[in-house]
Amino acid sequence: MHTFPSVGLQIPDILIPKSGIDLQKWAVIACDQFTSQPEYWEEVKKIVGDSPSTLNLILPEVFLGKEDEQSRIESTYYHMQAYLQQSVFASFEGMIAVERTVGSAKRKGLILALDLEKYDFNRGSQTMIRATEGTILDRLPPRIKIRQKASLELPHILVLIDDPEKTVIEPVIEAVESTPTVYDFDLMLESGHIRGWKVTNPQIEEALVAALENLAKPANFQKKYRVGPEKGVLLYAVGDGNHSLATAKSVWEMNKAKLGMDHPSRYALIELENLHDPALVFEPIHRILAGANPETVLAGMHAFYGARLKTETVDSMQTMKTKIKEHSGFSQCFGMLTADNFLVAEVMQPESNLPVGTLQAFLDSWLKTANTVKIDYVHGDDVLSNLSAQPSHVGFYLPAMSKGELFRTVILDGALPRKTFSMGEAREKRFYLEARKITK
Repeated sequence: MHTFPSVGLQIPDILIPKSGIDLQKWAVIACDQFTSQPEYWEEVKKIVGDSPSTLNLILPEVFLGKEDEQSRIESTYYHMQAYLQQSVFASFEGMIAVERTVGSAKRKGLILALDLEKYDFNRGSQTMIRATEGTILDRLPPRIKIRQKASLELPHILVLIDDPEKTVIEPVIEAVESTPTVYDFDLMLESGHIRGWKVTNPQIEEALVAALENLAKPANFQKKYRVGPEKGVLLYAVGDGNHSLATAKSVWEMNKAKLGMDHPSRYALIELENLHDPALVFEPIHRILAGANPETVLAGMHAFYGARLKTETVDSMQTMKTKIKEHSGFSQCFGMLTADNFLVAEVMQPESNLPVGTLQAFLDSWLKTANTVKIDYVHGDDVLSNLSAQPSHVGFYLPAMSKGELFRTVILDGALPRKTFSMGEAREKRFYLEARKITK
C-alpha cells in the first residue's frame, strides 16, 4: 500500500471473498439501516444461513442495547479471525471501481482509504475531510468498543467530492469498465445490482491524484465557494457513515502514540462518490417517536414555538407531502403523522436554515423531559407511514434537501443538523463487500 499525503489518500490492501463464495449471501446492507425493523435482519439471517457472510462480521444496530449485545460483538471478533485463518479472502493492493444499479440509476464510486489525520468531526473544523452533520457523541462508545478489538474493517462509509467537471471518479470507471469484473451480482432483498473492477494501474492512480490535487488547490477552492483564505480546503465531505468514520478517528487518536504513524488503523476504507453523479439522490431522513402521546407532543410543539407555529389537519399523507413540497416563502414546513391524523406544521421566523434543524431543535428540547419516549431516524415514506400508524407512535415528515447546498453549508456553517439527509433510501445503502486489515 502507498499513500498520497497531499490529498489524504491511501491505495490500500483490499480483501475480497475468494472465488466460490456466494456473494449474494456474503454482502449485507449497512449496519445502521432498518433499525426499527428487526424483521428485515431476521430475513437476512435466513438467507445467509451457515454460509460465509459479512453478517457475521458486523453488529446490526437493531441489536444495540439488547441482552445478547456482548455475545454478538464477541462473535464478530471470532468470525474475523476465523475468516482470515480459513483463507476466505483474496488480497490485492489497489482500488475498486464500483457501479451500483438501483432501478434504472447507475451510481459510480471508488473504494480506497483516507487518512484519519486529515479528518476532524468537530463542528467548525477546517480539515480536508469533514463531517456534514453533527456527530452524536453518545453514539460513539458502543462503536468504539467494537472497533478497538476488531482485526478487520468493512466500509459502509460514503464520502463525497464536489467535482462538477467529473475529473476524478468518472475517468477511472471509463478506463476499467471494459475489463473483467471482480464481482458482478444482484444484491439480496431487492437492493439492486453491483459490479466492481480492480484498479491497479499506476497511471490511473496518478491521474486520479492529480485531479484531486487540482480540486484541493486553495485558489480554486476559494473561487469556487466564494470564500477567503481563512477557510481551510474541504475536499471530502462525509455523506453516509459519519459515526463510523468518527469511531475510526476516535480509536486512532486513542492508540496512535503506542502504534506509530504508519499503522494500518491510521486509515479508513471508504467509498468515494461524486456529488454530481446524477444517480446520487438526497432523500430526507424522517423522525419517529415511540411511546409518545400525540396530543402531548402537539402541545409541546405549541409551547416550544409559541405564536410562530401554525398547524393544519389534512386528509392524507399525499396531501401533506404536496403542501410541504409546494410551500414557499420564509417560513418552513414539516409534517406530523399519527394513527389518526396528518398535519402540516408551519413555523414562522425559523432560527435554522433548514426545516430539519427547526424540527430537531424542538425534539431535542422536548425529549429531555420525556424519558420514556424513544426517537428513531427512518428512511422512506412507506416506512414512516407504517410506523406512524402504530399506537403511541408519532412520525415527522421532512422535505428533501438540495445537493447543491451541501459543501458551501458545511464550509460556512460547520455542519448540517444531524440526520439531515440520506444518500438514497434504505435499500440503496452501501453493502459490506470489501474488507481491510486494521491490525499488523
